[in-house]
Amino acid sequence: MRPKSLREVGEMALARSSADFALREFLDEFQRSPLATALEGEPPPLTGQVADGERWDAYLAATAEALALRHGWPVPAWAAAPGRRLPAPWFALPGHALRNILLVESPAPFRARNLFVSANALSRA
Repeated sequence: MRPKSLREVGEMALARSSADFALREFLDEFQRSPLATALEGEPPPLTGQVADGERWDAYLAATAEALALRHGWPVPAWAAAPGRRLPAPWFALPGHALRNILLVESPAPFRARNLFVSANALSRA
């Protein structure tokens, strides 16, 4: 079953599914049928519960903000919570040369949370 909301992505991650896989499945579902309600429910905190939980808490918030802005919807309030931002930068790609690219092209909702990803981080082919 594909998650239909970011809350379900978090719940799947807690159930020991791959957070990465759950997010990809959500993005596929969201792309087919974008609904503001898919972003509204706050995912459970993953920090201390799953591997890289702190990063996933920030990543899900950045995803909610980026998708809301893309569709002209209000950004969910939970996405601005202090626990939804990394204290130190995280880069999706290794190597200093690649970091420079990510610093430039990372979407604002991700940069604001110290996440540096490619411009197409939420794209699904």
